[in-house]
Amino acid sequence: MAVLEKNTMISLAENAVNAALKKGAQEAEAYVYEGQATNIGIELGQISKTNRIIDRGLGIRVVANKAIGFAYTNIVDDAKAVESAVSSALSAAKASKPDPDWNGLPQKKPYSSTEKTFDQKIVALSSEDLVNIASTMLDAAGQVDKRVFPIEGGVGSAYISNAIANSNGITGFDRGTVIECSLATLAKEGGSVTPVCFEFNAARNYNLDPVWVGKEAAKLAVSALKTKSVETKSGKVILTQFALQDLLSYTLVNAIRADSVQRDQSPFKGKIGEKVASENLTIYDDGLFAGGLRTSVFDGEGVPHQKTAVIEKGVLRNFLYDNYSAKKEGKESTGNASRAGYLSTPSIDTTNFHIMPGNKTSDEMLSEVDDGLIVYYLQGAHSSNPVSGEFSVVATPAWKIKNGKITHCSRGVMLAGNIFELLKNVSVVGSNERQMGSMIAPWIEVENVRVIGK
Repeated sequence: MAVLEKNTMISLAENAVNAALKKGAQEAEAYVYEGQATNIGIELGQISKTNRIIDRGLGIRVVANKAIGFAYTNIVDDAKAVESAVSSALSAAKASKPDPDWNGLPQKKPYSSTEKTFDQKIVALSSEDLVNIASTMLDAAGQVDKRVFPIEGGVGSAYISNAIANSNGITGFDRGTVIECSLATLAKEGGSVTPVCFEFNAARNYNLDPVWVGKEAAKLAVSALKTKSVETKSGKVILTQFALQDLLSYTLVNAIRADSVQRDQSPFKGKIGEKVASENLTIYDDGLFAGGLRTSVFDGEGVPHQKTAVIEKGVLRNFLYDNYSAKKEGKESTGNASRAGYLSTPSIDTTNFHIMPGNKTSDEMLSEVDDGLIVYYLQGAHSSNPVSGEFSVVATPAWKIKNGKITHCSRGVMLAGNIFELLKNVSVVGSNERQMGSMIAPWIEVENVRVIGK
């Protein structure tokens, strides 16, 4: 199916806004989305399925007497279906209570350009091309060790575009591509089976390394054989990007959202300008990061994306705002309104949450640890308390570091503590940054982490 053209998508959005205003809305906003994705699935070491998903739709948000209504349709080429969605949104607004904190949709502002977010090579990839990538990844894993067994994974490519218009003059269009491959493995020896080990690669341009993914996933599984227990004590822990993403997604990200602050659900409330983390830690939210997996021209409300300082050398600088939360405080949106396609109204979320790298390589970080752990994966991070920051998670697996070298794997290790205290105890930040979903980060080393062994 041919992709929708830029002018077509903008016209769809503008026409929906005009229809809403004609029907009596004081304000209106229309968001048009198109996604085309091809996925190759891997199950039990075999390429198992291929699917192609095409999704198009329009979401319309209207305001009548400070009451908000929303509706959507996935039939964008039928004017009657769009008009019906507009009517449904207006009916919902009229049936809703006015929101005294509503202060209008965002105003038009100039957009910046983005870099490395679209690659025609990805659009042109066929299912056969993706199958070949999957086969290359599986072959690479198989060549590492006969004890390794790939259990699941896949390869996927996608083209995504969106357009937005509102009654304050905003019109915008953006498009992008993404390609990714992933592999989960385990290793078997005798009656011993390792925990699942996972690796992946994702990029906005055709810059994928399936051989590296296959080999790394396999090497991790082999290194997880022959486990030994670790003692219960507080000590040094190196958190890799996987572990960091799990811990921070359910705690720190919530604490810096303006709506959490306004609901008194953030321990950072009233602490702008205060030290809340180690001076080794600097974090930006950067919606314009070149090649970022969450990079785009504008956010879910048509507000320009930007780079926002969150924490600089341990000092809290800003919270993240969408238009609604910003206007409640008389501030400007930071461009952090996020949408799940056309199916929902915006909510606050990070774009590219960038933990700035230090100057230590991964080898240097390991060599300087006399006694500690390196943790790749966590289980149970979703049960962390987003308000207090308390967490208790299982590291599955973790690797013991002794005298600067990884000596053995350990299973069933638990880490417990408070994320906001953990941030204050960051002693080393690595130089080995990589993208992990909405996060861009290196390894970090933390002091005095409570480690509970079996």
